[in-house]
Parts: sequence; structure tokens; C-alpha cells
Amino acid sequence: MVVHQHRQGRGRAGGAVLAAGVTLAVSAMSGCGTGAASDARPPADAAAVVRGASEALARAGSAQVRTAMEMATGGTRVTIRGEGGVDFKSRMGQLLVMLPADVKGKAEHRPITELLVPGALYMKNRGAGVPDDKWVRVDTTALADGNLVTGGATDPLVAAELLRGVQQVTYVGETEVAGTKVRHYRGTLDLGRAAGSAPPEVRGALAAAAKGFRKDTVPFDVYLDEQGRLRKVRHRFTYVNNGVIDVSSTTLLYGFGTPVTVVLPASGDIYAGKIAD
Repeated sequence: MVVHQHRQGRGRAGGAVLAAGVTLAVSAMSGCGTGAASDARPPADAAAVVRGASEALARAGSAQVRTAMEMATGGTRVTIRGEGGVDFKSRMGQLLVMLPADVKGKAEHRPITELLVPGALYMKNRGAGVPDDKWVRVDTTALADGNLVTGGATDPLVAAELLRGVQQVTYVGETEVAGTKVRHYRGTLDLGRAAGSAPPEVRGALAAAAKGFRKDTVPFDVYLDEQGRLRKVRHRFTYVNNGVIDVSSTTLLYGFGTPVTVVLPASGDIYAGKIAD
């Protein structure tokens, strides 16, 4: 399933990927327990706790990640999943993104390897006329959604930084995610506020998203552990592409401290030709 974006990208590859960006969908993720909310005493300032999630991740250093994105439009529901790791100090990550099978259960596309770095997205096995041994590089600040949905997974680093834009938040209660006790918060955030509060490395992508989405206000559910680290977050975006498209993006973090190594492709391995729509 492809979301065709109409904002002009920077460079030939960036513009073509923009025009044929992958968009996905989140079904229930394995190991994500919802649990019953308890009557635990809420923190004194829930908004401050939620905004601090990205700093808590930086202190953790790194983590493994699972992502899922669900898009529903015209009676069709599409789900794309990803798995990999992120280094919160270097702000780099790697995901293997699995596209959905067709209606007969046959795989339509090889998994896409994605490298996440500040301001850029690298994709291998992109398809659309790109040779199998080549990478595509996309400037995420040139994407109308700031790569919140285009790559088929919201960058886990950006997912955490989005929470800096909290507008309203309610403490729901205690529950569990993958066997870990967490506190559940629910609220809304503002994309423009998140961009203004984010570190320079991700500010450009969030500023692009603030301009490109139909609504600046994004509902979220977030689950933080006792150390304030983000364990799970679900964002619900409203996107316009030949009609209104609702996208739900879920990020699950676990295995904190697991080493993550990201090796960027050499310039000669980056495809500079035309990408089919």
C-alpha cells in the first residue's frame, strides 16, 4: 500500500520516494500487555514526566525496538511491522521493515532495511526500479510528514521527541507491557510545540511534519517504566492524500543497553537514478 505525497522533495531520489512513500499500519504487537489500570497514585506533574521520556532514553543508551503502523482508508487496512535497534546517544538506528503479504498470503516485497540518522533515512531493497545492491537516501526534512509515516515506521527517536509537545495528559494508571510494570498516560500533543522543543538533530523533521499533517494535534498513549523510560507509545496521525487517512503508529522498546551498530553506506552505494512511482 502506497501513500502518494505531493510535497516536492530535495533531490531526485528524495522527490521520488516522497511520491511513493510506504505507509503502514499497527495491529496489536506481541508482548504488549494492556492490563487493567490500578489505583496507583499519579505523579505530581504528569506532563513533565511524559516530556522527560526522551532524556530517560538518552540515559539508557540504547534499546531494541519493534514498530507497527496501521493505516485504514476506503475500507482497506494495511499493517507494516519493523524490528531492530536504536542508539539514543548517537541518535542512530536500524530497522528491518516487513511489508504486508497480498490477499493470497504471498509476500509482495522483500523486507526493507532502513538506517535512521539525524535528518536522513537510508533504505535498501526499496524496489521501484532501485537495484538490489543500492541504497536510497531521503532527506527527512524534505518529507511532508517528516518521516513519521513515509518509511513504514515512525523513527523511535522521533517518537520519543514528539512527547515534548504534550498539550494535555491524563494519568490512566499502572499496567504491564511485556511483563514490566509501567505507568500509562493518555493525552494530546502539538507537532509545532514538539518541533520547537526538540533538539536540533530532529527539529527539521518535526517542523516539516507540523506543516504537512492535516491536524497539528496528535492523540497518544504512552507507557513509562519506573525509571521514566518509554516502553511503548502509540500515536494517531491524520494524513491527507486523496482523502483523509488515519494512521496509528506504535513503538515498543525493550532490551535496554543492547549494543547497536549502524554502518552508513558508502557514497558509491547510494542510488542516484530515477525511482518509479
